[in-house]
Amino acid sequence: MLPDDRIRLKHMLDATQTAIGFLRARARHDLDTDTMLLFATVRALEVIGEAAGKVSDSTRSAAPQIPWRAMVGMRNRLIHGYFDIDTEVVWRTVKNELPELASAIEGALQA
Repeated sequence: MLPDDRIRLKHMLDATQTAIGFLRARARHDLDTDTMLLFATVRALEVIGEAAGKVSDSTRSAAPQIPWRAMVGMRNRLIHGYFDIDTEVVWRTVKNELPELASAIEGALQA
């Protein structure tokens, strides 16, 4: 794995764990009522997607369990559709998908 890819994967893992932590003791409606929480969580998702978009093709091929295109796509949707963020999608992504993503990234870093 290229050194820059390792750094990007670590950034992705950090942002993943941060987003999970933001929502750990929160209720779903908090994303609708706490603007700071929403902005912070969205920013973590943007970091994940931005870093994913810069990982080399060779590292992506070596870690097919990581949903590279989906992460970049979500980042693009959040950045360019900032005025129309679906908080339900943000909630489900963090609660249902990021724990599995964190495990996949950890596995890729250990490979």
